[in-house]
Amino acid sequence: MMPPRLMDSVDYKPFETKIPAGRSRAIPWATVMAGSLVTIIPVVATIPLLPPFGFVMLLAWRLLARFAFKPWAAAPLGFFDDLVSGQPLGSAVLMWSLAFVAIDMIEQRLAFRDYWQDWLIAGGLIAACILVGRFIAVPVGAHVDTILIAQIAVTILMFPLAARIVAAIQNKRGAE
Repeated sequence: MMPPRLMDSVDYKPFETKIPAGRSRAIPWATVMAGSLVTIIPVVATIPLLPPFGFVMLLAWRLLARFAFKPWAAAPLGFFDDLVSGQPLGSAVLMWSLAFVAIDMIEQRLAFRDYWQDWLIAGGLIAACILVGRFIAVPVGAHVDTILIAQIAVTILMFPLAARIVAAIQNKRGAE
C-alpha cells in the first residue's frame, strides 16, 4: 500500500490553463444566449416585468471582461435575441451594437472605472434600449409607461446578479 501523497503548499500555477481555449471562448456566447432563452420560459404574470436577461448578460461581459467579445459580436447575439424574444427583427441587433459603441466611447474617456460606474453605465444603456425597444415594438398611443418604468428598474437591479455570474465564470475561465 502506498503512503498518501503530500500536497504542495503552493497551488498557484500561472501557466496552467483552467478551461480549454475553445470552450473558454464559447462560454460568454453561451451565457448571453442562455440569458436570451429565459424569455421562452412560460411565466404567468399580470404585468410583464421580465427583464431582457440576454442584454444584461451582454453588458456584464462587456463591462467586466472587456476582451470576451469582439466588437462585432453584438450583432449576431442581438439577432439571436430577436429570433427568440419576438421583438421586431433587427431591433436588438441595432440596439446592442449601439450599446457596444457607447461603451467604447465611454472607455475612451474614462481611464479607470469601478463597479458603481459600471452599474451606472449599464443602467443608462438598459434604460435607453428598453425605451427605444418600446417605440419600435409598441404603438406610440399605448399606455405602457408605468410598466416600462418598473421593467427598467427591475432590469437595472438585475445587473449586479449578472455581474456576479460573469465574475464567477471569468474566474473559472482565467484571465485573457
